Amino acid sequence: MSAQPFLQNLWYFALPSAALKVGQTQAKLLLGEPILFGRDDDGKAFALRDVCPHRAMPLSYGSFDGREVECCYHGWRFDRTGVCTAIPALTGDEGIEPANIRVRTYPLHEAQGAMWIFMEETPGKIAPPPAPRLPDVGDDQQPAICEIMHFPCFIDHAVVGLMDPAHGPFVHTSWWWRSRSSIHEKRKPFGPSHLGFTMQRHKPSKNSFAYKILGGAPETEISFQLPGIRIEHIRAGKRIVVGLTAVTPINENETEITHSIYTNSVALRVLALLVRPFVRRFLSQDRDVVVKQQDGLRYEHNLMLIRDADTPARWYQQLRNEFTRAQSEGRPFVNPVKETILRWRS
Repeated sequence: MSAQPFLQNLWYFALPSAALKVGQTQAKLLLGEPILFGRDDDGKAFALRDVCPHRAMPLSYGSFDGREVECCYHGWRFDRTGVCTAIPALTGDEGIEPANIRVRTYPLHEAQGAMWIFMEETPGKIAPPPAPRLPDVGDDQQPAICEIMHFPCFIDHAVVGLMDPAHGPFVHTSWWWRSRSSIHEKRKPFGPSHLGFTMQRHKPSKNSFAYKILGGAPETEISFQLPGIRIEHIRAGKRIVVGLTAVTPINENETEITHSIYTNSVALRVLALLVRPFVRRFLSQDRDVVVKQQDGLRYEHNLMLIRDADTPARWYQQLRNEFTRAQSEGRPFVNPVKETILRWRS
């Protein structure tokens, strides 16, 4: 599994909404592209390419007054739509109209405490499809907790690790999760879903201690969609917990993992705050194993993927390849995943 170009014309998780206050900007590298996020005085978020078209100065080194971004080098100003509003050096005789100069902008969608960015291959060529949406989460609902961690790897390895069903007893060695002594056979139904696949609703495995704190008889459904979005929907009576894990590439060697948990229960929101250290520990264990894997990937790029435990990883590569082909051929995406039951031991 060698590094491939990043998938374009898809929504990527950009920032938690709470990370960007009114009147603030935040620079970030996504898919190797420098992007400046901002929130104007009206609370509206925007995203500009973080490079002034004049002399390539990053706009993030400049200032933002809640309406316009000013470059620190020559004072060129740009509004939230990317239009240049002022060039202080002009005398008026140059025949230059600032409004004809623009900085690239990126479509944003903000809801459910999350900010999504549409990374276009060719700006303005296609209309962005609907952004990812979490089930049973209100538009204005904020996550109970949100953890962000950087993995030193290409996005493919982070995604495959995210969906791997068999590593739990060996990587997540904690009293509150699973142990090697609890390994037993799993049998789960899967089917195709939007840009990906879904492990259909089922009762969690009996060795999944973390689910027991929900009480009752919880049921869960786990879906994955390109480019790297995992949504787990857990229902225990009237209590609902939704977990979002989003994988966003920073560049070819670094990937950002954002894990957010939502719930409709006040008690579970409080509990989520208490278990936050365990969530971070869980993500750290995944990161640690990815760090170790990089040593082997220096010498071997072809991975041996077995059935059925590695079938989700195979599906990811098939989905990725089909999406790339469909884009290049200008045709609709055809999901390669079929209804099936996977069996493995973990």
